[in-house]
Amino acid sequence: MNIKIGDTVKIMSGKDRGKTGKVTKALPVELKVVVEGANIRKKHSRPKKQGQKGQIIQMSMPVDISNVSIMCSSCKKPVRISKKVVGKKRVRVCNKCGGEL
Repeated sequence: MNIKIGDTVKIMSGKDRGKTGKVTKALPVELKVVVEGANIRKKHSRPKKQGQKGQIIQMSMPVDISNVSIMCSSCKKPVRISKKVVGKKRVRVCNKCGGEL
């Protein structure tokens, strides 16, 4: 999985197409990511104590990786990435401009 927590991504398909946001959670087993401010659902919570009111909480739900593309920090466009060995580290590299992610 090429997408990690903290990456800025753009949603390429679905109801939130065109939105960008940071990845807050990565689910590699399910091949999904949670993007901040995208794919929002409302969850109804019951009151926990007597006299307390119930709430409607808005929460971001996972988006499939195939519907998301990484935004390059230098060229500010959604790009594909490749991996390159620099020294003893493997680094993710933008295919358009060659900059590190």
